[in-house]
Amino acid sequence: MEQYGKILLIAMPFFLLLIIIEKTYGYFKGEDHAPLMDSIASITSGMTNSVKDILGLSIVIISYKWLESHLAIYHIKDTLLIYIVSFFVIDFYGYWTHRWAHQINIFWNKHAIHHSSEEFNLSCALRQPISNFFNLFSFLLLPAALLGVPAEVIAIVLPIHLFLQFWYHTRYINKLGWLEYILVTPSHHRVHHAINPEYIDKNHSQIFIFWDKLFGTFQEELQTVPPVFGITRPAATWNPIKINFQHLGILISDAYHAERWKDKLTIWFKPTGWRPENFEEKYPVAKIDNVYSFHKYQTSNSKKLIYWSLIQMLTTLLLISFMFGNIAKIGMPNIYWYGLFIFISIYSYTELMDTNSNSILWEIIRFGIGITVFIMLQDWFGMKSIHPLLNYILIAYLCISLAMTFYFVKIEFRKQPH
Repeated sequence: MEQYGKILLIAMPFFLLLIIIEKTYGYFKGEDHAPLMDSIASITSGMTNSVKDILGLSIVIISYKWLESHLAIYHIKDTLLIYIVSFFVIDFYGYWTHRWAHQINIFWNKHAIHHSSEEFNLSCALRQPISNFFNLFSFLLLPAALLGVPAEVIAIVLPIHLFLQFWYHTRYINKLGWLEYILVTPSHHRVHHAINPEYIDKNHSQIFIFWDKLFGTFQEELQTVPPVFGITRPAATWNPIKINFQHLGILISDAYHAERWKDKLTIWFKPTGWRPENFEEKYPVAKIDNVYSFHKYQTSNSKKLIYWSLIQMLTTLLLISFMFGNIAKIGMPNIYWYGLFIFISIYSYTELMDTNSNSILWEIIRFGIGITVFIMLQDWFGMKSIHPLLNYILIAYLCISLAMTFYFVKIEFRKQPH
């Protein structure tokens, strides 16, 4: 937990810098594919995922360590070879878990967040799930386990493999010649994120594109078919916590309303999007029928709200950075209270981004938790050891945040046309 927090502390500024560079490039090029609200929502989603991972809020059904200790028939001695083998095995594992997430109803719930942006830019790479509570697919790492690749090596290579998937989420890099035959490129991944009939459910590879070519899921980006991005059941919210459970909510509702027990039990493992007969008429769900004619999700946000949302995101990022850098000092169970505060903070300001009046309730809860922490600990989880003034600044921020939420809901939102 602590080591992963330190890795994220290094990675986060790097990702943020690249996102800013891409945004600046698009602005001067006159082709801005990273609207601020969409980017804030994407980065915020990345924050929820990183906090969830740090808190360890998931269960591994069969751990890799167990596989390696019980099933290894050989132990690779060469250090470099160990890392090469583990990287290829993890990429194979990534292809199949990714493919099944697209093709099986229940597994789509944990992946829909990544595709929920109707833009395609570096920030949407950070749209990662918090709803993946169970890791069922460790058995796909069996080849590495049989070769005796240590669990510590897998633990190092996994985040590196994940971070290497960041760069190809962009519209500004065209096809890359001979690399198109080996690596997943921006062109390949634009196809993957597209909802055009020609592109949907293609290019599941994560680093090496040859998995798609080997297993029949490859599709080249066509000049005559510009990709349209998003999901066919639009998220229609900036709130990443809501998006994480939207598909699950539909599955639960459909299973409840299904008349046949067979449908109640099998709906979870049917192809993604499958619903019992006539449910589209009985229990309609908003869906994009024509990918070339639909309105992207936008909220009627003033510049004040956009810039305030940006301030909220950056402040939350600073609070998360403090959390990641002081995991041992914060300790148990306080680290979970800190995580709860972060999740409620994100829920509150993304509800405000959606212009929902219930953001006041969430902001009051957030304020209450924050003040309770100060009363109970006489400090913000050890922050006064850095500088005593930081606690007063944080209290002032909580007060200003509460006041601003009231201002937007009670004054600005009421002035907007309905």
